[in-house]
Amino acid sequence: MEVTDSVVKNIAALAQLQVDKTELPRLAAGMQNILDLAEQMQSADTEGVTPISNPLDATQQLRPDAVIEQDQRELFQSIAPATEDGLYLVPRVVE
Repeated sequence: MEVTDSVVKNIAALAQLQVDKTELPRLAAGMQNILDLAEQMQSADTEGVTPISNPLDATQQLRPDAVIEQDQRELFQSIAPATEDGLYLVPRVVE
């Protein structure tokens, strides 16, 4: 693909950028260099090259979903200032 001034104008319009007409040739050349580099990288021979590891491929070691603590609800509610029906009562702060 060849990057022309009209392509740069279209991309600038999509990105809602205002581009000075004098900058169009420089921007087109820069975009063309990027596309040429990407094409050059695509043509590189990667046969036999082991891909590098990707952190997104890792799996998280999860612990078993098991209860490991004792139920201490009665103990904690016994030291609370006010409880009712197993709930903690707190003072009203919004009127």
